[in-house]
Amino acid sequence: MRKFMPRRPGPESESGARRDIAVIDVGSNSVRLVLFRLEGRALWPVFNEKVMAGLGRGARASGLLNPDGGEAALRALRRFAQLLDAKGVEQRHVVATAAVRDCSDGPDFIARVKDETGLEIEVLSGEEEGRRSALGVLAGIGEAHGLAGDLGGSSLELTPLEGRRAGPAITLPLGPLTMLDGSDTDTALRDKVDAVLSQAAPQLEMSGPVFYAVGGAWRAFAHLAMALDDYPLRLLHQYALTPGQVARAADFAVTQSEASLSNVPGVSSKRAALLPYAAMLLRRILKKGRFDTVVFSAYGLREGVVCAQDMRLITEGDPLIAGAEALASQATPEPDFGPTLAGWIEPAFDGEPVLFSTERDAVLRAVCARLADVGGRMHPDHRAELASTQTLYAPFGGASHAERAFLALTLHHRYAGRRTRPDSCPSRRLLDDAQEQGAMKLGLALRLGAALSGRSAPVLDAFRLDRSGQQLVLRGDPGSEALVIDRAHSRFEALAGAMGLQPQVI
Repeated sequence: MRKFMPRRPGPESESGARRDIAVIDVGSNSVRLVLFRLEGRALWPVFNEKVMAGLGRGARASGLLNPDGGEAALRALRRFAQLLDAKGVEQRHVVATAAVRDCSDGPDFIARVKDETGLEIEVLSGEEEGRRSALGVLAGIGEAHGLAGDLGGSSLELTPLEGRRAGPAITLPLGPLTMLDGSDTDTALRDKVDAVLSQAAPQLEMSGPVFYAVGGAWRAFAHLAMALDDYPLRLLHQYALTPGQVARAADFAVTQSEASLSNVPGVSSKRAALLPYAAMLLRRILKKGRFDTVVFSAYGLREGVVCAQDMRLITEGDPLIAGAEALASQATPEPDFGPTLAGWIEPAFDGEPVLFSTERDAVLRAVCARLADVGGRMHPDHRAELASTQTLYAPFGGASHAERAFLALTLHHRYAGRRTRPDSCPSRRLLDDAQEQGAMKLGLALRLGAALSGRSAPVLDAFRLDRSGQQLVLRGDPGSEALVIDRAHSRFEALAGAMGLQPQVI
């Protein structure tokens, strides 16, 4: 009988160390604290609190910060400072944008904040604000090709993106607090927007096919579009719309009252007032830039503030794999099992139909293998449902909504076998038949590897899975025969059957 030596976990590397980083964003509309936990390359928001202070309300006319907004912002910042003290968070970044940047009493506000809270505010230029917001988009999406637009209360920053690089940003006075004074007709307001956008003609005309929308007002618009379409996955990050879908939702927004819009899930009463303007602005941008798609990003300035301190978070690795590893690290007792399983199943999928693209299919298999143990600590009767749901809504980036549905369906089959997916599964609308079949095959492969090895990487190393012609072959090292119990054998046959191959054990 073969004997196995357990693998000894190595010392935690610097890149894999966990640490907490706080970012406070003092914007024209809101003041927000986000506490991130950095695990390897993955940024996980573990605390998020926002106060709609309205610091920039009326600033265009007066040149001063709104007095009531200033007091509301200070109250929020005093609370945030005490919360971070209590949580023991030492690494803090406080940034301010257009309102504090442009108002003449901005320096007085900064001094008062430092005196009353100890927080030191960094005032970002418009260009730097756009750059950091674009870095956040790259951190949450990975490869990007197009133009990132961050709509704040007072300004709009536009930054070209190519691959994993952000180009020079420009800032435009197109925020709703700047443009809306209640005196313009819809036509006059649209003409004013077009006049300002003409300053960005080179950026709009020379960008790639995708517009990446960032900011609370555009997030509210995305929630409206989801509601109109009865969209099956209520998750904002990487939600995508065509220009036609944007036009439909925009037309609806301008015909509704604020009360009606605020009843839409995900649209607050304060965002509802700005939603028609945000919709019109997005529509004008898509038309002038001739974009094929708009993708909404939940990542933006705050994530970019963290990434600006360590660009490896953008340039190295894959955000989806990093997120899967961070999620799995809380669930699996053996961190080596997921990466080992990922390599182990690969030969079986050589020659399988392409589902998304050759490159993306390989990434998705690697991600699913890393997530194969997330249900291990859950009740056996509910593992399929809980593991699938947790995967579907996990706060990692780098996955389209169709890819998320694929991951979730794979995890369902990993625990439920060939049992059909539940009616509530969003894969019914987000995946085609081939992708659904591919998710089942992958789930059955993970199921086999887990049963054969007892979710142990050293045991899995004793076997090899391969395909030869019309056969799916399972080979074991000498002395491993006793490990191939009936359950493992039946799961091997189930996988072979799903692939249309004949099973052979050597």
